[in-house]
Amino acid sequence: MVALPSLRGLQAFEAAARAGSFAAAAEELSVSAAAVSQLIRTVEEQMGRKLFHRVNRRVVLTEAGVEMLPRLTMAFQEIGSVARDVGDAFRPRLVISVPPSMAMGWLSERLAGFVASHGAADISLRGDDDPVPFDHELIDVRLSYGPHYREHPTEEIVRDAVYPVCAPGLAGAIKSESLAGLPLIHTDWGPTGASFPSWRNWFEAAGMVPGRAARRGLSANSSRAALDLAISGLGVALAQGIYCAQALEDGRLVRPAASALELRQPYCLTIPERSARRDVVAAFREWLIEECRRAVRSPALIA
Repeated sequence: MVALPSLRGLQAFEAAARAGSFAAAAEELSVSAAAVSQLIRTVEEQMGRKLFHRVNRRVVLTEAGVEMLPRLTMAFQEIGSVARDVGDAFRPRLVISVPPSMAMGWLSERLAGFVASHGAADISLRGDDDPVPFDHELIDVRLSYGPHYREHPTEEIVRDAVYPVCAPGLAGAIKSESLAGLPLIHTDWGPTGASFPSWRNWFEAAGMVPGRAARRGLSANSSRAALDLAISGLGVALAQGIYCAQALEDGRLVRPAASALELRQPYCLTIPERSARRDVVAAFREWLIEECRRAVRSPALIA
């Protein structure tokens, strides 16, 4: 087998020849100009050929150097291409499934924080209603309202509540905690979804008579849509703390009444056994649990 010259030396020669100087090559390779000169001298000794003429602090390619340069440039470009392809092939992949309202705003706005903390990954974010096809869609992590997936390892991570929220301009018209005369925004998850707390439930839990207002007003079939309607000033919505905490903190929403109503079921995290041992899944699980708990424990939700 033919002995190969120093790969680092060949890299130094190619950079210097392409850039036109040892100094430029040194900057590209993050070494000193003296180190570039020594690396090239080593290659010249190993090959038994002069690659540069050194004339009055200038370097000029010899015939051997002119012949080598284009072939080395192509070789290093190919090495770089292989490194990128292999690196891309081994980038961690993560398939996350959450309720549609969470995918549309809450989680999509926070994913950059996970990537910044844990590195790049090929992430597929899905907004799905229950049930989800874990194996068919190769789902790694599922966050759901309620423990739907007993066939896979499932843990309860947080229990939330709903809070009356509205735009600041609407709050001035509220008489104490009666919410009298204000339009109410209702959330209905539909016939196949879980039962979302109604305004009648909230009035009764707060010790108030619901009245006709508990049945009138705008209605939305997703938590996110109801929240957006409230932010727009169209009424008072019952919103989960996990969704409305940030808007309360930054002043887009206020709480016109202190009473909250705990949700009937907890939020649960389901991770199939085939995914649980993967580092990226374990890191995302820890990060997501912390984000959920931070939201529901926001000071803005404390009466």
